[in-house]
Amino acid sequence: MEPTNTRKLIRPHLVSPRENMPASRPPSASAKKPVPPEQTNAENFYYMKQMQSKTPMVILLTDGEVIQGVIEWYDKNCLKVNREGAPNLLLYKANIKYMYKVGD
Repeated sequence: MEPTNTRKLIRPHLVSPRENMPASRPPSASAKKPVPPEQTNAENFYYMKQMQSKTPMVILLTDGEVIQGVIEWYDKNCLKVNREGAPNLLLYKANIKYMYKVGD
């Protein structure tokens, strides 16, 4: 006696991955990554913190001169540094190589 096969073989309809994907469209302006802000205010925050706590600072200029003092005020281009036993200075930020707190 011949066995009867009552099972039905089911095969999924194979579709290429590209056919499953929706039609692509150009990214809209709102989907683009936002442009970072031009100014983060980190510099302003740092100067304000040092001014309020009257932190003694060491400032090395691009010509190698070392200035020690406390930052009294600042603006877009300059720092005013108060020094003990020496005249106060107005320094252009462009002439500052780096600065650090005394004792750091």
